[in-house]
Parts: sequence; C-alpha cells; structure tokens
Amino acid sequence: MMAKYGLIGKDISYSFSKTFFSVKFDQENRADTYHNFDIDHIEEFSKIISNTKDLKGLNVTIPYKESIIPFLDRIDKEALEIGAVNTIKFQNDGSLKGYNTDHYGFAKSLANFLPIEEKTALILGTGGASKAIKYVLETMGFQYKIVSRKKTENTITYQELTREVLNNYFLIINCTPLGTFPNISQCPNIPYQYITDNHVLFDLIYNPSQTEFLKLGKAQGARTSNGLKMLEHQAKKAWKIWRS
Repeated sequence: MMAKYGLIGKDISYSFSKTFFSVKFDQENRADTYHNFDIDHIEEFSKIISNTKDLKGLNVTIPYKESIIPFLDRIDKEALEIGAVNTIKFQNDGSLKGYNTDHYGFAKSLANFLPIEEKTALILGTGGASKAIKYVLETMGFQYKIVSRKKTENTITYQELTREVLNNYFLIINCTPLGTFPNISQCPNIPYQYITDNHVLFDLIYNPSQTEFLKLGKAQGARTSNGLKMLEHQAKKAWKIWRS
C-alpha cells in the first residue's frame, strides 16, 4: 500500500529530506512518495492534513519545530522535554504524535569527535534546533553557554565572546541559519582568531558542505563537521518511528 510522507517548513526547496527519502524509496522499490509542504504560516498545517490523503508521517524543520506542538494530539516524552518536534507520526486512530529525532542525530554524529579537550560547549542560536543540542549536551555532562544576539538570563551575547571564553569552551555548535545556501558568505559573528586545534566546530547546516563558519574554524586548525551525518541519522530514526 502506498503511503505519503513529507516535510513541513518554510523556503525548503533545497530540502535534504525529500532527496534522502525519494532515493530510499526508489532503491527499495517502494511506491511511497515524499513531498515538500512549504508554508508561510503554521496555521496552514491543518489544511495540509485535511487535503492530503494517505499521509503517514511528516518531518518538521525551521521555523516550525516549536509552533507545531499545539497542533499535535500527543508528544513523546523526550520531545516534550526538549520543547521541539521534528517528526510526526500519524497513528492508526488518526491522531498525531510528535517526536524529536534531532537529539539522536546529533549525539550519533558528535560521538565521532569525542573525546574533546574538555566537556564545554557554546551553542550559537536559540531556535528549535538548539533545544535538541542542549538536551544532548546535558545528557552527556557538558557545561555549555548559549550565545544569542540579545542578552537574557540564560544567554550571553556575541560581544561577550572574549579570548578567555574561547579558551574555556571547546565545542562550538552553529544552530543559526547563517551561512545556508544561497547566503554562503554569512557566518556567526564569533572571534575566530581565538579558535585553536583543540576546538571542534559543528555546523547544523549541510548546504554548502563547507560553510564560512567551518572554513574559518578549519583555518585555525579546528576539527569540523557539517550537519549532513546528523540529518542522515535523524532521517533513519524518523523512518523507524513511522514504521513502528
């Protein structure tokens, strides 16, 4: 029986998920299809649900990982704790259950870079993706700071990133969209001159595969990773959830 899957997001024509699942279905001779649902407002989600037959599962990307939550009937324990959903399963009774597979994807990818000089990290950005990263770092016993353009009680600003801070935080994760195709000359405003070969720079972006953030880190001798492996891991996990 043919099933439909898809991705909810905004400006997602470049989507990794569509390519990944279309190739997968092709290789496995499945009649299933995968669609991009590019919407300007989360309110349009209800229309997709009522107008699309045979939907079995959805991925959710920027900027809807948090705002999707009120539209769901149930939320998996981990997704609830993280506060963001990137995978939706259509239950047999028609209800919608939200999961988060970002944390799984990140943990699997990060494992290749351990051990790091010290278990300390800077998370750049405060959106839905950063919440899953925070969850993983807490689980792994990392001390971290969240860096944002605005100062709050839970964040520091980019201006506060001194040599001393960079000397004490060895994993730097870009959870912002800065540097995503087509705006490839952009990058987070951090003092790259203080990065060393003890640092690991991890970018959740995968297009381009070498963002400006990663290039500048590499030039300082840091180990680097883009978001492709993380996406592959979380996509495989989403497939398991949909098929369970």
